[in-house]
Amino acid sequence: MSQTVVKIDNLVKRYKELTAVDHFNLEIKEGEILGLLGPNGSGKTTTISCLLSLLKFEEGTIEVFGQKMNPDSYSLKRDIGVILQNVAVFDTLTVYENIDFFCGLYVKDKVARKKYVEEAIQFVELTEFQKFYPKKLSGGLLRRLNIACGIAHKPKLIILDEPTVAVDPQSRNKILEGIVELNRQGTTIIYTSHYMEEVEAICSRIVIMDKGKNIANGTANELKLMIQNNETIYIDMRVLPHEDLENIRQINHVYSAEYANEQLTVKCNGGKHNLIHIMNYLQEKGITFGRVHSELPTLNDVFLEITGKELRD
Repeated sequence: MSQTVVKIDNLVKRYKELTAVDHFNLEIKEGEILGLLGPNGSGKTTTISCLLSLLKFEEGTIEVFGQKMNPDSYSLKRDIGVILQNVAVFDTLTVYENIDFFCGLYVKDKVARKKYVEEAIQFVELTEFQKFYPKKLSGGLLRRLNIACGIAHKPKLIILDEPTVAVDPQSRNKILEGIVELNRQGTTIIYTSHYMEEVEAICSRIVIMDKGKNIANGTANELKLMIQNNETIYIDMRVLPHEDLENIRQINHVYSAEYANEQLTVKCNGGKHNLIHIMNYLQEKGITFGRVHSELPTLNDVFLEITGKELRD
């Protein structure tokens, strides 16, 4: 049975009249990549700060690796790597020196530290840049340096907050591949991102926060089953009489049908052959149509329906 790496019970954090985290619960098992999503102001950053014991909180308990987390829990913090959205490196140190410095906060043995630093440099593919200063690196390489600084000491739990913001596609792919590889090697990961496709691609489980609460929890497929919209069908056509639009709305599993700008948009809440049923109706009525395509719900659809907000709000 997998070990519980993080356990948060009924966490409450208030800022005067504002309740930033409202009886939040979360349990993360060893080996998971947990995607933590929420609109701005949902309480994600506050929760992570409480988890790291950077903030005091009013109610609840937090355990990491089965032990209560406190500000002076240095043995626990040794096993945690934190990679924040804002790059945190020293401009006056080279790539190698930066990684060595951050690794040295946890690993005092010089021989072991040298090995760890070299392995981190190889892992993020910065070998040819290890003598460069940060200002000479591209945005993508700078992000990789930031990651190397956070993982060099080989933590068992890594928290990544928006690690691919403002990087080129090649660097983004390298970063995501690296995260998956770290997980394959046994690292448990908490991952936040505004890029839904990233979360869906790499996360084994996803938690959606809003107003400080855990409002949805499951795999990407499980979350998609929670919402009403299971399929959206688009059909181009020059004309659709209002009577036929009303009839389409009565087809089984159709909960919304709209016609505008010479396109019929139908949303369905179940069923396996919705497109066939709609096309059969159009053919029976002799209604001419053009391009047809169907889309299954995305993680963004889930987020929008559950929270009522765009992720970038």
